[in-house]
Amino acid sequence: MTRRCSMTGKRAQVGNNVSHANNRSKRRFRPNLQTVSLLSDALGQTIRVRLSVHGLRTVEKRGGLDAYLLGTRAAGLGPEGIVLKRRVKKALARKSASAPAAA
Repeated sequence: MTRRCSMTGKRAQVGNNVSHANNRSKRRFRPNLQTVSLLSDALGQTIRVRLSVHGLRTVEKRGGLDAYLLGTRAAGLGPEGIVLKRRVKKALARKSASAPAAA
């Protein structure tokens, strides 16, 4: 499993450790990934995703998983986020089609 946030697409970066004598050695900056369960109102179930803490804070700020997915462009989402966005859109379309029209 890659070290990649499923919503934001954030992944490991590379850089250098720099000593006091200015010696440089390669290192990796890994994102702080957490496996969390988020409730999707549109799907009616909890979704387990692997998010960076930055991504989790963004999801909470936007008002939950569904609001985050619908309000974010596909280019700003990771591969798993795009799949989840399609599922949420389909579920909302089915709910609106099955709901009786109010007159």
